Amino acid sequence: MARDDELRIRSRLGKLGNLPLLRGVAVTGELQRLQRQLRKLEQEPTSSSDEIWHSVQLARHQQRPYTLDYVERLLDDWVELHGDRARADDPAVVAGIGRFHGRTVALIGHQKGRDVAERVHRNFGMAHPEGYRKAMRVMELADRFGFPLITLIDTPGAYPGLAAEQHGQGGMIARCQATMARLRVPTAACVIGEGGSGGAVAFAVADRVFMLEHAIYSVISPEGCAQILWRDGAEAHKAAAAMKPDAGHCLDLGVIDGIVAEPAGGAQVNWDEAAFSLGETLRRAVAEVESLGPDERRAARRAKFRAMGATA
Repeated sequence: MARDDELRIRSRLGKLGNLPLLRGVAVTGELQRLQRQLRKLEQEPTSSSDEIWHSVQLARHQQRPYTLDYVERLLDDWVELHGDRARADDPAVVAGIGRFHGRTVALIGHQKGRDVAERVHRNFGMAHPEGYRKAMRVMELADRFGFPLITLIDTPGAYPGLAAEQHGQGGMIARCQATMARLRVPTAACVIGEGGSGGAVAFAVADRVFMLEHAIYSVISPEGCAQILWRDGAEAHKAAAAMKPDAGHCLDLGVIDGIVAEPAGGAQVNWDEAAFSLGETLRRAVAEVESLGPDERRAARRAKFRAMGATA
């Protein structure tokens, strides 16, 4: 069965599994049918570990579109906001206001660099505490004026340096998550490349969370996991196969709500096509969540994340 068929089945399974009631004969039958198809797929000979590692490589591809590349294609009248109103501006995080499909939204995302100088300037997309404070400032601005919030996640993780720890890195990540959980406006997040550890989760406590087809989302990088388990970062391929940070497995685990298809070969092949797919997914997600009242929306968001990892 082709990769597209696998993604389609996993996406439909995820949607059916999130329905509040599964007692209807038709729904239950469809769920069982899809599960049988997926089991048959998994029993077929496959190089799943190679496919997972391929997604890791594509998620890190240097020509993959970053947050500002999507902003350029999806938002009009973009105004970037700078500074955390306390210490400094963190270039690893971009945040601002723009018009998305004719309505004002707030957008926050990680930004990596294309060349050596920009990568150093952006700190490879690894945010300091100042970046999370800037993000919280824009989140609160969106909440105050009723703007839906969109977040784009692409980071190896929060910056682990000494200065960041001295300035309260862990506390800022926790406060950022708490701020997102309390928001009364619709929120949608998408992992567009790497979704690494707390640095990613800080922007992912949203009503709807998506991943691009070849993005990855995990508690630690494959290299970091390999270093801990095998004392050898070269075992990253083996670690990735064990961790399963790819979009399909994250959907199976209930960590995300859907997968955004990429152009054949990856998002780096056609930025415009990738942006169109992402934009349509985010537009539908915001419209769906907006149908709920603010209190109901916030309660559903909290219940969703508290249920993750819980067993029946």
